[in-house]
Amino acid sequence: MSATRSILIVEDEPLIAMMLEDFLLSLGHEVRATCESVGEALTAVQNADFDVAILDVNLKGESVWPVAAELRDREIPFIIASGGHVDPPPAEFRDVPMIDKPYTIDRVTPALEAALAG
Repeated sequence: MSATRSILIVEDEPLIAMMLEDFLLSLGHEVRATCESVGEALTAVQNADFDVAILDVNLKGESVWPVAAELRDREIPFIIASGGHVDPPPAEFRDVPMIDKPYTIDRVTPALEAALAG
């Protein structure tokens, strides 16, 4: 993946979000915004000023699925991220690329490629 992409991070743990941002920057991408809640993420999606999003499934007890639905409706690619111990994604999102936490560059790169390949 050689093109620089702008990425929205939806992650409620600041240290995890910063680590992911560092990985993305080292890969040559730009982080457009980081959101910690469903409300913040929905606002960012409405502005749609990014190429791809990485969504943590659980944001302080809130499910990220409304954000995923909005991204799907706007045809913006995204990745679902999980730290485990969560229910599988709803059927409508089963084909969306997933990444397990903890994040590593080796996991981020193929997930981004899969999301952008559509």
